[in-house]
Amino acid sequence: MVEGPKFAGMMGGGVVGRDDIGGNFCDMAYYRKLGESSNMSIDSLNSLQTSTHGGGSVAMSVDNSSVGSSDSHTRMLNHPGLRGHVAANYSVGHSIFRPGRVSHALSDDALAQALMDPRYPTETLKDYEEWTIDLGKLHMGMPFAQGAFGKLYKGTYNGEDVAIKLLERPEADPERAGLMEQQFVQEVMMLATLRHSNIVKFIGACRKPMVWCIVTEYAKGGSVRQFLMKRQNRSVPLKLAVKQALDVARGMAYVHGLGFIHRDLKSDNLLISGDKSIKIADFGVARIEVKTEGMTPETGTYRWMAPEMIQHRPYDQKVDVYSFGIVLWELITGMLPFANMTAVQAAFAVVNKGVRPAIPQDCLPALSEIMTRCWDPNPDVRPPFTEVVRMLEHAEVVILSTVRKARFRCCISQPMTTD
Repeated sequence: MVEGPKFAGMMGGGVVGRDDIGGNFCDMAYYRKLGESSNMSIDSLNSLQTSTHGGGSVAMSVDNSSVGSSDSHTRMLNHPGLRGHVAANYSVGHSIFRPGRVSHALSDDALAQALMDPRYPTETLKDYEEWTIDLGKLHMGMPFAQGAFGKLYKGTYNGEDVAIKLLERPEADPERAGLMEQQFVQEVMMLATLRHSNIVKFIGACRKPMVWCIVTEYAKGGSVRQFLMKRQNRSVPLKLAVKQALDVARGMAYVHGLGFIHRDLKSDNLLISGDKSIKIADFGVARIEVKTEGMTPETGTYRWMAPEMIQHRPYDQKVDVYSFGIVLWELITGMLPFANMTAVQAAFAVVNKGVRPAIPQDCLPALSEIMTRCWDPNPDVRPPFTEVVRMLEHAEVVILSTVRKARFRCCISQPMTTD
């Protein structure tokens, strides 16, 4: 079990603090899509599963219930050797990707410059040297999301479409810099360890004196949440919903089998491949379960967050099972959980009123049972993912044998109920 700090206040024992949400560098800053206003509501930014003009998505996300962002713009690096300098190997303004070059016209993009600047050597990652990327094979395209400490770019690596996350080392804050580097190394360790068909593929990473870089595969199908939003609450093919739920459950069974907790499982962090299979993404807030010190209890997103995590109570891997129950409901209904509430209102209702999304009346009993057990307030009642997989496999057999062209139509006027 994981013990979080004790706080008094709202949510039945936990108080939302500016630094309480998000335990990694990706959560330290409130990211935004490029070109959007920074004056956003608490629910206005769902994740860094951000669509590009081509409709793709990447394996990075951010908690949409983060509170108290101090900056929505990336601060340009202030390293004396980088100010006003464009490295000689840049191809600024060209539309064609070139090896080891920045192929866009952002000549003042200091993060990209710092990564590609040949004057600074690429630092290897101890114990993970084989994952150090060759910058000569990295082709950086346009950035599509940014925050106070970093940016996300689309690009290619060895001819493969990738997502590139660049984080700036906060030179003026050594304590935060040390924490960010620790989190960076931990995320690389997790991504390098997780090898499964339903887990986003890790390409590599590297460090330079002023910037950290993580490269992952790029999912052209976007996120599950984007897919559901495009459907605009139209009927959802039940066979597809159960197939994708099985992908998630199998991936999470693998993650838990290695002793990890994801802690931010949600539809924004589930990417759709070309064959419609699901890949679990964004392990930036994941932790090794046996390590109990330094755990940030309120990592995650309120709509999908287990009550014990909201309340800052001890928790374990079962918080991911709770989140999966909400994801399964999304897949079946096509709707956003607690759509008639803000994220904070949803958290309050979950903890203090026992509220859960309303299960459709025509839902198969087998699927209703899975959801109900997964989001039970008692973690001990929630099944492990190995059992969830078996239950979904049984449901899939029932669907294939008894339900023809099975679909659910979302017509819930009040998508809320109490347990």
